[in-house]
Amino acid sequence: MNRETVLFRLRNAVEEGRPVIGAGAGTGLSAKCAEEGGVDLIIIYNSGRYRMAGRGSLAGLLPYGDANQIVVEMASEVLPVVRDTPVLAGVCGTDPFRVMPVFLDQLKAMGFAGVQNFPTVGLYDGVFRQNLEETGMGYDLEIEMVRLAHERGMVTAPYVFDEDQAGAMAEAGADVLVPHVGLTTKGGIGAETALTLDEAVERVQAMRDAAVAARPDVIVLCHGGPIAEPDDAAYVLSRTEGVVGFFGASSVERLPTERAITAQVAAFKNLEI
Repeated sequence: MNRETVLFRLRNAVEEGRPVIGAGAGTGLSAKCAEEGGVDLIIIYNSGRYRMAGRGSLAGLLPYGDANQIVVEMASEVLPVVRDTPVLAGVCGTDPFRVMPVFLDQLKAMGFAGVQNFPTVGLYDGVFRQNLEETGMGYDLEIEMVRLAHERGMVTAPYVFDEDQAGAMAEAGADVLVPHVGLTTKGGIGAETALTLDEAVERVQAMRDAAVAARPDVIVLCHGGPIAEPDDAAYVLSRTEGVVGFFGASSVERLPTERAITAQVAAFKNLEI
């Protein structure tokens, strides 16, 4: 599916008053179910695999595997079962062992409609983040990856963490911008430290405004932190201007799976012999 078709669908949904929903998928079944539910975008990346293996999403930012190779492996599980929904690859743009233009061409040839910048150094802070930037593994490489993908006609849906990044990603060609307000809360392996929903509203709005100032037609979704349930997303969407949807990973895959399997097993255990 080409970029023009994807963006036409997304903008048509917005014009009709329907939210744009993106879903992270760590398995083929997750992707298949998300499509049946009507999702607009499916994104696969290494943390999806770790998450569905019962590990925290931040495992994707630690040296437990080759993130870009993992997304290639996941493609063979997900792409064949998704019929009509664009699938985006989570790309580690700071990977010093990839020739990024070649890798993006490979992903496009495999059938990916676009990319997202994950794993992302945007989730790091403090001295460690500063050292990454100083030693050639900074967020600017993720911006460059998005620019290269845009030049190749791929849909780009990057995570951003502040207003400067939002503006830079929009200028680089971001089609769908995802203000990230932290690791998703709730469930068995969710974060406990997070912004309040009202703080998330302020952060998302500020990033949205910075992006639109750089590129007026960018589509902005919210993600992360306390925005874990449909009611949370509704709260944010109703209190922001120009934010037209939600991207969920743990929210649409891990949390429902935890509840469904736990409840189903408990129901079997409650049978009387």
